[in-house]
Amino acid sequence: MIRNGAVIKGNYLDSVKLMLISKHIRMQEGISDAVVMMASFENRAILKASGFLLPEFETAAETDLLLAVEAGNAELGKEMIDQARKWIENGLPGVEKTRERDHPQGLAAGLRVLPEASLALISIAGKYAAREANKALDLGLHVLLFSDNVSLQAELELKLKALSKGLLMMGPDCGTAIINGMPLAFANRVRGGEIGIVSASGTGLQEVSSTIHNLGAGISQAFGTGGRDGKAAIGGLMLCACLDYLIKDAGTKVIIIISKVPDQSVIDKLWALVRTTQKQVVINFLRDFECETLSNVIITKTISETARRAVNCLPDIPLRPCGENNPKRELVHLPKGSGRKYLRGLFSGGTLCYEAQMIFWDVTGIVPFSNVALLPEGKLEDSMISKEHCIIDMGSDEFTVGQLHPMIDFSQRIRRIKEELQDPQTAVLLLDIVLGNGAHPAPQEELVPLLQRKNDIVVICSVIGTELDPQNRTEVVRALRGTGAVVTGSNSEACMLAAGLIKNIGSE
Repeated sequence: MIRNGAVIKGNYLDSVKLMLISKHIRMQEGISDAVVMMASFENRAILKASGFLLPEFETAAETDLLLAVEAGNAELGKEMIDQARKWIENGLPGVEKTRERDHPQGLAAGLRVLPEASLALISIAGKYAAREANKALDLGLHVLLFSDNVSLQAELELKLKALSKGLLMMGPDCGTAIINGMPLAFANRVRGGEIGIVSASGTGLQEVSSTIHNLGAGISQAFGTGGRDGKAAIGGLMLCACLDYLIKDAGTKVIIIISKVPDQSVIDKLWALVRTTQKQVVINFLRDFECETLSNVIITKTISETARRAVNCLPDIPLRPCGENNPKRELVHLPKGSGRKYLRGLFSGGTLCYEAQMIFWDVTGIVPFSNVALLPEGKLEDSMISKEHCIIDMGSDEFTVGQLHPMIDFSQRIRRIKEELQDPQTAVLLLDIVLGNGAHPAPQEELVPLLQRKNDIVVICSVIGTELDPQNRTEVVRALRGTGAVVTGSNSEACMLAAGLIKNIGSE
């Protein structure tokens, strides 16, 4: 295969359009891979790791577009470069150009078009996000700030301002919420019900709300806060405000709190609120922690257990077992004598990645390497290169600056999956596939061709979502199982199965 590249100056496209053009190029006959992205420092690191940092890119400015194509021969590659330039300039074939008047310029203009709006969802580059969130709060709008790379100080100021106005400030880096039955950002489509959620975790909220739906119950409200809300510097401002709302909400009978272990000062604030209610409160801080025992508090270890315990607190929902769905999976095994010995986990969900590391450590006694490591000794030197047992969060900042989140755009993840499948030491490939609004519309279309060529590697997948999601969880599960992949009922089940297989290698 031959790689050709070009630098395109004076033309800016947002990351969604860049993703669509990259995907369209890859669909052409004779093209094995293609990348179109801005020439930012972070994107150059991604290109270098994938072998696409071509010599012609060295002099590109950060505001330039980089275009790289891997084709069967140089002539085809050059033809595709020329064609891609036309798509960048004029748009993809069959895609109508949006009219300027259909897209108001700014929040104030948007409110003139939709004066009844009460919430602004902001997803722009982090360096501009706080400014726009401030504008939204000044206009009396609740805010869901999807953007990451916002400073801790800016987050604190925004949340204090929101509380002074009686408004929600969800985020930054808030990927999910369900407000008054409306799924926002990456949220899944679930039925209404009596369980309220406040979560400093996006994919944690997604899995727990989806599991509640799949068990037959439903959601009253599901608030996201952003992952840093539990830090002492933020003081749990939104965790506490949302918890207080759910305590007072007559439509909420059971409350769930999900977060990485907050600082002790924040835990103390949460416990003070929980003491004021008789409602059952199910709490998952993703690892063990010291706390006061309260009669109405249930502490859980896995996200799926959190959902099950909450459902079991509802008197009109039939009791269901809270354990995992057959975690032993005795029929799943690694081929003997293959020489394969390492787990490679590639996650789009940060909390799901964290849970995977915790379970792997608990089961095997080994701290896996990661770009978001549990302990300093597990920190990867280079996030783009796997090492031994390795569990990667591909939704972390180094992968998403200037790029779409891997729940939307599979291109980076697909390249990494190819690398892991070609590594002779990979024994188990562990994946999360997160469905819902805004996520990849048909993940099986990109994953199935790859996983059909997995050789003797065991592929284990968890699929987070419901049958109501645009992707339809049932169809995605069926397609993945058709490749021979093991598809489990929850992330924790997938992780326990993967860890058990690796542990068995060590005992042989």
